[in-house]
Amino acid sequence: MARTAVATDSNSGITQEQGKELGIFVLPMPFFIKGKLHFEDIDLTQEQFYQMLEDDTPVSTSQPSPGDVTAMWDRLLRTHDEIVFIPMSSGLSSACQTACLLAEDEPYQGRVFVVDNHRISATQAVSVLDAKKLADKGKSGLEIKNILEKEAMDATIFIAVDTLEYLKKG
Repeated sequence: MARTAVATDSNSGITQEQGKELGIFVLPMPFFIKGKLHFEDIDLTQEQFYQMLEDDTPVSTSQPSPGDVTAMWDRLLRTHDEIVFIPMSSGLSSACQTACLLAEDEPYQGRVFVVDNHRISATQAVSVLDAKKLADKGKSGLEIKNILEKEAMDATIFIAVDTLEYLKKG
């Protein structure tokens, strides 16, 4: 059985294909478009998503359902001893807090380590890649969580948009 699985959500920018190549597990984020549920990089590409924004299509986001989170964890715990899960920043979504609460329940307690290192997008992806390197070196889930949370504020990200229209849309 493999020791430590590293998992994240698609807010990290890591695609399903990249995750498979890297040995990282990616939970797709849900979107509602015209009232219909879609999952990032499963049935909705980034190109389609941005085209919908440009077309003023009503799009709203949501956190993954607790059932989707625990289903992923259950699959991973069949082949791994433990999981380091790195969701998007707790400052931007309640998804991290939900995952933390779920990780306190049996059978996850002491086996699933949720990292809240206040990151999103590229900086979140860096944390995920760092976690994978640490796991490959034999660090435990708790050790990885502690390292990533200690380094939480050691990253900066600058964001630029093509047009002010994206900012006006929120």
